[in-house]
Amino acid sequence: MEAIWKHAEWPQFTYQTDALQDVLYKYAAEANALAGRLAGVDEEEKSEALIDLMVTEAIRTSQIEGEHYDRDDVRSSIRNQLGLVSVPEPVRDPRANGISALMISAREAFRTPLTKERLFQWHDMVMTDDSLRTRVPVGNWRDDEMQIVSGPIGRETVHFNAPPPDKVPDEMTGFIEWFNATAPEGEKANMPAPIRAAVLHLYFETIHPFADGNGRIGRALSEVALSQELGSPVLLSLSSVIQTRRKEYYDELNLASHGDLDITRWVEWFAHTILQAQLEAREMIMFVLGKARFWETHEDTLNERQTRVIKRMMREGPDGFIGGMSAKKYVSITGCSKATATRDLSELSGLGVFRQLPGGGRSTSYELVLPQAG
Repeated sequence: MEAIWKHAEWPQFTYQTDALQDVLYKYAAEANALAGRLAGVDEEEKSEALIDLMVTEAIRTSQIEGEHYDRDDVRSSIRNQLGLVSVPEPVRDPRANGISALMISAREAFRTPLTKERLFQWHDMVMTDDSLRTRVPVGNWRDDEMQIVSGPIGRETVHFNAPPPDKVPDEMTGFIEWFNATAPEGEKANMPAPIRAAVLHLYFETIHPFADGNGRIGRALSEVALSQELGSPVLLSLSSVIQTRRKEYYDELNLASHGDLDITRWVEWFAHTILQAQLEAREMIMFVLGKARFWETHEDTLNERQTRVIKRMMREGPDGFIGGMSAKKYVSITGCSKATATRDLSELSGLGVFRQLPGGGRSTSYELVLPQAG
């Protein structure tokens, strides 16, 4: 089958929404409930929750493209760029600054119309490979043929050929006009945000306007669309779900980008992905708020070793510390003796901070218990 951009009616997409009413309702309810929940917390806690989501999105959207960043580097870069620290925190990997800048810009971009200049700026942000910057246009449309591929170098799977470079400027003019016209304040504002996010993502990825970075920019645009409907930065990490379904994501993109312009299957898949991202974001934010409540309660009740161990466990997020915390791990983290570790763990259990996991004896492990954020 031919690529959909070769279709005579391109880009007049069609889709059926009958099967989507339930997921659209659930997404709207979850998004509004979470926004309302955050409205009732102080600004510091709210900022921490939003930063956690941005850090996660930055890491996951990069992983989808085979790039890996340290979580602490991304967090420090975001905090530095938001001006949340009086003295800039160290960022060991300067590449983290680019993806962090994209996350911040994308969460502010919903307030103004999309322009090619903003897309060029975003492209400059994600092009962190110095060797690649010398070989392809940066902050401009691509000037060469483009194949959409996935997989490791040397074993790539070719999905389809994008429009030739001489067509890209006109295609992107049309895309930008469509994006702005279908925004909530636009002249064609008639699409629920998850549907619009799905359509624009396929539309953008089919054009593939840049030499590199299209996936990260396309996913950022989808989050902008969700933010525009909410009227505030969307509280989710779309790429977290896509990363766990990476093969399925590329398979669905590949299928939708060929044949006719009926993209019902793609829209349904993407809308369900957005809903799952929203559900996972609720868990993440409740975890962040639970951490804040925890330290309010236990700031002065724990010794230095216990504090260090708990902070290390919290870094693992809502999923928790794999296998729980054992005396052996405690010794490894703190450098204390096994007897001290056992005593500290017993104290934490007595305080209700730790809960013993199933099992016992020499393999006793504990999970962290956070207070309910409600």
